[in-house]
Amino acid sequence: MKHLNMKKYIKKQFTLSLLFIFCAASFTGCSKQKGQSKSINPQQTEKKITIGFSIDTLAIERWQRDLDVFMNKVRDLGADVIVQNAGNSIEVQNQQLMYLVDKDVDVIVVLPKDTDAISESVQKIKSKGISVISYDRLTRNADVDLYVSINSREVGEQMARNLQHYVHGTNWFCILGAKEDYNMTLIQEGISSILKYTPYRINHTFYTSGWNYDLAYQEVVRLVSENQIPDAIVCGNDAIADSVLSALSLYYPEKHIPICGQDADIAACQNIVNGKQEFTLYKPIIELAEKTAEISVALAKGQKVEDIVPTNQVINNGMKEVPVFWLSPTLVDKTNIDEVVINSGFHTYGEVYHSN
Repeated sequence: MKHLNMKKYIKKQFTLSLLFIFCAASFTGCSKQKGQSKSINPQQTEKKITIGFSIDTLAIERWQRDLDVFMNKVRDLGADVIVQNAGNSIEVQNQQLMYLVDKDVDVIVVLPKDTDAISESVQKIKSKGISVISYDRLTRNADVDLYVSINSREVGEQMARNLQHYVHGTNWFCILGAKEDYNMTLIQEGISSILKYTPYRINHTFYTSGWNYDLAYQEVVRLVSENQIPDAIVCGNDAIADSVLSALSLYYPEKHIPICGQDADIAACQNIVNGKQEFTLYKPIIELAEKTAEISVALAKGQKVEDIVPTNQVINNGMKEVPVFWLSPTLVDKTNIDEVVINSGFHTYGEVYHSN
């Protein structure tokens, strides 16, 4: 009987021991899980905003400046940026746009090599719920969310209106950039709207394929050698103007032909102060690039275009009426180059007057 009671006692103690171990293990597990849940920071697990920027080339002086300003502003706003340089290739740009989709970016800003050649890529991007901003060049026949640029039609208007002050003859030439750059179309529209009620006529237009400045140089050499001498030349940008001036100074040095461009490149500013180029159109690209960065991050955070850019201005890109954020150009000549270009910090005094 005593032996039986002892067995019952041992069995009871064993059961209590198991129960204690189970509770201790459960408590430890609960405590560990509770501790782990406290260490999770929602801000640490939240996906950081990433903006993709697809640019056709960095061979042009201006685009490097635009990109640097854009990247710095995006990072100041607490977001990341992935840049893809297509190296002047349509095929590469389309591939890189798909790469940005694969990288799960929130918004894509695109400066297209060919305004009609990325429509299919934009369609794929939009199917993933990614917003697309067309930067400086209008992407045509595509569902882009916004177009941000300097008003190129206004650039053409100012070129035509102000070049008249320097010209006596009525025979004008246009040496423009790439035909696939829709800004060239807008510039021509601006020029035509001003000249149609004047005696001045654009009697020759040349498109510089791929913005290859050597081609602009060769075209001017051809014209001069065939004794086709214009009374004025409107250039697609300042780099083209510099190539045109190089050709004229070598093959037709005896006469100055009034010339203008756009972008306020360093060489153009030097040519202006030296009397070789009449004027350029300064474009506030720092403001443009910073504003685009701000809009991109705001879209990534879920804001709507109409709330970010309160404007009724639109432009038809062949598919839709695209909302536009325009900035206006400023004419720069000898009289205001210090005020507009140097005082704004766009170029330094030493850069502009280096050759003087």
